[in-house]
Amino acid sequence: MRFSTRARYGLRAMLELALHYNPNEPIPLVQVAERQGISEGYLEQMMSFLRKGGVVRSVRGALGGYILAREPDRITAGEIIRCLEGPLSPTGCVSEENPEQCSRADFCVTRVLWERVRESVAEVLDGTTLEDLCREAEKIRRSNEADMYCI
Repeated sequence: MRFSTRARYGLRAMLELALHYNPNEPIPLVQVAERQGISEGYLEQMMSFLRKGGVVRSVRGALGGYILAREPDRITAGEIIRCLEGPLSPTGCVSEENPEQCSRADFCVTRVLWERVRESVAEVLDGTTLEDLCREAEKIRRSNEADMYCI
């Protein structure tokens, strides 16, 4: 299963909001774009999907920007991916919502495999919160600092 650039960039943008989360201080989109190396225009399109999906809020004005709609420990990677990509679906016949009708559905062995793939991916994505990703980012940061030394 391959995720689109929109899903990958959207998850990075949401992680950026989580890393700097303060429920009273929105983060300007330009800062997210600069820190993550994502085009501001493309990021604006993604934020529209995420706002409609209820995972971010936008704040207008000079001190405006975007802010997580809930605390980072209450937003999962699966929720973000679904906002940007739609239902998880390695094939159309096992889509989470409205699976395609298939004349082979009653005896298709591979359909069972695709269902297991979808369920496994969903389990990982739905079991990973933005807070989990923030902890991983901190581990990486600490590891990189430990590797640095001066002579």
